[in-house]
Amino acid sequence: MRDDHQVSDALGATTAKTTATGRDDGRSLHALLARMPSVERVIASAGAEPLIAQYGRTQVLAAIRATLDGWRRDAQAGALAARAASDNEPFAIDDAIACASRMLEARSQSRLRTVFNLTGTVLHTNLGRALLPDDAVRAVVQALTQPANLEFDLATGKRGDRDDLIDDLLCELTGAEAATVVNNNAAAVLLSLSALATKKEVIVSRGELVEIGGAFRIPDIMSRAGARLREVGTTNRTHLRDYEQAINPRTALLMKVHCSNYAIQGFTKTVELDELAPLAKQHGVPVAVDLGSGTLTDLAQWGLPAEPTVRETVERGADLVTFSGDKLLGGPQAGLIVGRRDLITKVRKHPLKRALRVGKLTLAALEPVLRLYRAPEFLRERLPTLRLLTRPVADMQTAAARALPALQRALGDAYIASAEPMFSQIGSGALPVDVLPSFGLVVRHAGKGGSGRALTKLERALRALPRPVIGRIADDALRLDLRCVEAADEAAFIGELTELRL
Repeated sequence: MRDDHQVSDALGATTAKTTATGRDDGRSLHALLARMPSVERVIASAGAEPLIAQYGRTQVLAAIRATLDGWRRDAQAGALAARAASDNEPFAIDDAIACASRMLEARSQSRLRTVFNLTGTVLHTNLGRALLPDDAVRAVVQALTQPANLEFDLATGKRGDRDDLIDDLLCELTGAEAATVVNNNAAAVLLSLSALATKKEVIVSRGELVEIGGAFRIPDIMSRAGARLREVGTTNRTHLRDYEQAINPRTALLMKVHCSNYAIQGFTKTVELDELAPLAKQHGVPVAVDLGSGTLTDLAQWGLPAEPTVRETVERGADLVTFSGDKLLGGPQAGLIVGRRDLITKVRKHPLKRALRVGKLTLAALEPVLRLYRAPEFLRERLPTLRLLTRPVADMQTAAARALPALQRALGDAYIASAEPMFSQIGSGALPVDVLPSFGLVVRHAGKGGSGRALTKLERALRALPRPVIGRIADDALRLDLRCVEAADEAAFIGELTELRL
């Protein structure tokens, strides 16, 4: 069986020779095309039967037509003369079936692929952020395959509210009076501002006017929400008096944005929530806090950098708190809003709420994740995000030693691989200046020149594996951080390395 692309590559010289001999190209082409099988013959062949059983007649028929059309174009371009001269059957039905099979296999491959995250960033936005615990996965599968009481009150038999599925649990874990959920944290901020501050002013420190991932900026979100931004203080220093002087009858909210994706150091001053909340209460203005990543537990107990928890933020006087579900919380993509009951009621009743609401799969995944926080003593074991963030360096070092021989064999003499310490980061805007000691594989080019091109070639080859391996190039080396390759995936990772072709 031939690969038509391989045959086509070797035909240019033969075509030129045919023209030089004065042969009638038109009659030769006609004779060549006459030897091509019809679509009906190919699809009626025995080789087509398993393809039809797998993909259906409609798709197989389209693939065969596309294959024969490609051959016809090649013949008209003079690219198949060598095949005609050297093969009694230049258009074998088996070859057509093979080409159609490859085409169908490529078309049926999912665009959403499982990859190995070896970037060193645990909560990688481009790679899907948090991984869900087993309980959440099972709940999603059940919601996918069975009817559920998404908006049905089982006690009354009447229509219910989907927020009721997680409201009590969120309030229990955060100490808030009420809660609601939308599809991400940017939506949570947009909805809150639209519901509470349209055509009014929102006072924010200049040092907190952050840009969220994907170029979403706090000022832009305020503008789209119909709120007017009132900046106070300077980039590096804001005082309580700045807020006080800015409050006026048109003030709807005092807003604090947790700077989770950058840090200002040096001559700085920020107004903490403990100071701001009494001022807001004195003037009858709510305080909204965008926590960004948001966590429900004290990370410091596991040796991780401390982050303000949602409960602490509520207890310190925040009237409304927004945060993400798929970052430090370790759940599905979602934007959670908790706070005073009267404010949450306004948010729920806003017309945008329906446009930004989450579906049953998000709620099915979110509830089991939240329940894990009721037993914090098991959290490190059962929540994948926390397990990866706290993984012992010794585990990664052992994994690197086991994978190194397979990697070096696959690389050959063109590259030198080694197992070395490195640093991971949490990711998704959480704790940007903090790093986690880690271990992994480092690949350097063995030659004296062209290191950049060689590493780029290797990185591309790793991405082309059946299960793509995603690393990062830094300091003239390709680095494969093994923090996110746990024991269950280690054999599969080493197996992928044996498939590497350079």
